[in-house]
Amino acid sequence: MEIREIFARNLRTLRQAKDLSQEELAHRAGIDRTYISALERNVYNASIDVVDRLAEALGVEAAELLKRSVRDLQGTKPKLDE
Repeated sequence: MEIREIFARNLRTLRQAKDLSQEELAHRAGIDRTYISALERNVYNASIDVVDRLAEALGVEAAELLKRSVRDLQGTKPKLDE
């Protein structure tokens, strides 16, 4: 799973866990609601500044929006230096 997909999934999951609508999250982060929707659908790339604003509005660290789950990591093999 690519980082954009992980970000999109985490953004939606955290927003819903906080019981926020896209509109309310957009208002708190100072971002347009349609942009939130596009980010959750993996249509656009978010800048690091937008990631930070969204994290602050959600009350989490920015890293939480980019964190891979154990499920994402299953099936991947660690790369060993040769």
